[in-house]
Amino acid sequence: MDRANDIVRLCGVAAGAPVLSHTGRDGAYYKFPLAVRRLSGTEDVLNIIAEERMLRALEIGEETKLLVSGEVRSYNNRSGEGPRLVITVLAREIAFTDGEFENHVEVTGTVCKEPKLRRTPMGREICDLMLAVNRSYGRSDYIPCIAWGAVARRAAGWSVGTQAALTGRLQSRDYIKMEGDTPVRKTAFEISAVSAAEIQ
Repeated sequence: MDRANDIVRLCGVAAGAPVLSHTGRDGAYYKFPLAVRRLSGTEDVLNIIAEERMLRALEIGEETKLLVSGEVRSYNNRSGEGPRLVITVLAREIAFTDGEFENHVEVTGTVCKEPKLRRTPMGREICDLMLAVNRSYGRSDYIPCIAWGAVARRAAGWSVGTQAALTGRLQSRDYIKMEGDTPVRKTAFEISAVSAAEIQ
């Protein structure tokens, strides 16, 4: 069952076959990319984690259209390779579908880093946030979020410790980072909020 403070609903196309991610107390977990098309035609390619027993009943190949319900998860990558904060979706339910593309996320958590309001080169206001979302057994997931325009200005007024609820989509965003003199293409994962409210 989904956490009430962390709900994800995605409808997209499998962009690769499941591969072993890790093993846990409940057995093996597999990872596969899900491509979710935006109205603009751009695709967000998101990493889905699912238990092996859930996948046994499904034969997921490339181009399989799926409906995934679950939770946003994060973990610190200490391997030294790839991003330090890894963002995935832990699937609670997966089903075949022929429905429309969908990307809906609702999270409630605590602002754990001072919000940063800035302007893009095109002059749009954007606010960067980091939200700590509690799990039911004492751990938290740290989820990067961004907000735009009036939502960004509202979020910029929050302080560390503010309880907030955000609704939006989980997106992937490619960018270039200089490592020494070498430009390296990287991918960031974050929630793009369309609404944000402080919880009193």
